[in-house]
Amino acid sequence: MNKMDQQQPKIILYYKFTPVEDVRITMLWQRELCQRLQLKGRIIISKHGINGTLGGGIENLREYKREMNRSILFKNIMYKWSDGTGRDFPKLSVKVKDELVAFNASDEIIVTDRGVENGGVHLKPEQVHALIQERGEEVIFFDGRNAYEAQVGKFKDAVIPDVKTTHGFLKELEDPKYDAIKERPIITYCTGGVRCEILSVLMKNRGFKEVYQMDGGIVKYGEKFGDEGYWEGTLYIFDGRMNHAFSSQPKQIGICVHCGGNTSRFINCAEVSCNSLQLVCDDCHQKTYCADHQSDNAV
Repeated sequence: MNKMDQQQPKIILYYKFTPVEDVRITMLWQRELCQRLQLKGRIIISKHGINGTLGGGIENLREYKREMNRSILFKNIMYKWSDGTGRDFPKLSVKVKDELVAFNASDEIIVTDRGVENGGVHLKPEQVHALIQERGEEVIFFDGRNAYEAQVGKFKDAVIPDVKTTHGFLKELEDPKYDAIKERPIITYCTGGVRCEILSVLMKNRGFKEVYQMDGGIVKYGEKFGDEGYWEGTLYIFDGRMNHAFSSQPKQIGICVHCGGNTSRFINCAEVSCNSLQLVCDDCHQKTYCADHQSDNAV
């Protein structure tokens, strides 16, 4: 591999649920390792494991993977790889938190060296298709992400919970509107799989009888089937790229707030203090405010 190839920018997405006894030592090790390898991105460590998204040169990321595989705690992780730009993350953030994903449900989650206990059955992409072929329209896709992420991409006829953040899922799952589907086979999905590890437990604890989770999330499904399966649109991602397509001509399902045209382009609200996202197509360039700030900035 020549020097240019070694520096080819890539991004890895990964997680592992496993008991971590000393979260502070693990945090310091991860910070030193990433700084040494000149990696940027976000890593969360909790007593339940690790959840990370990192960007850097391909050879440095491979060395990171090798170091992780030398660790008793974090060997044999499934890494999801994608192309980067080299400008995808402004800095490195390695933090210790109570939960790997902020559902506010740590008291419901049991993690052993086998992973999360009482979660949904893992389905590889081809197993998702097999289940649908066997059970037909009885099968339901259930989105485990924030509702705005589904505005640009989702699985066909998926249930999209009305949540702005993962904090909202506990209340949302208690809504009687879901009673009618609790006996049906439900395939939960999210970006890389980590959110559904928790979501599937919460759903089973609330009476959903047959819960599955997409192994490797949308990323692995898209790698396998691209836009030829049940996925439609682009994948929203939490880095400088904002979204990812699985083909050269993905279906555009997002709706521009100005002209109503199709788009997958999110921009931030023009109010500096606001971090909400608005869908605006390439042809519409005016300042865009979210609903909460439109009246404050009316001309």
